[in-house]
Amino acid sequence: MKSNISLRDIRVYAYHGCLQEEAQIGSWYRVDMTVWADLATSIDSDCLSDTIDYVRLNQIVKDQMAIRSRLLEHVAGRILQAIKAEFQSVTSVEIEVAKINPPIGGDVAQVSVKIID
Repeated sequence: MKSNISLRDIRVYAYHGCLQEEAQIGSWYRVDMTVWADLATSIDSDCLSDTIDYVRLNQIVKDQMAIRSRLLEHVAGRILQAIKAEFQSVTSVEIEVAKINPPIGGDVAQVSVKIID
């Protein structure tokens, strides 16, 4: 059975970026994720311990976003690694981290990095 859990539009204020101003001022970020795992047991049991807890997934995102990085790729990779380390039943993860209104000298709504493992 193919099954997944998705969290969309997790909004976090963080201090990522290569510019010194980004480290001081910070900005808003959006994180989307989809986690694939066999959820057949939880479908039958109706028990939280048999599934991938989306409250914990959200906390992993918040924890990793609180650690400053220069690159969105690095942040996304840490989130992915933390999820796979905590939930061994996860078979695949898709993470997208977007910086809202990036300081790139133009009218750009967001820039994002997506990784899939």
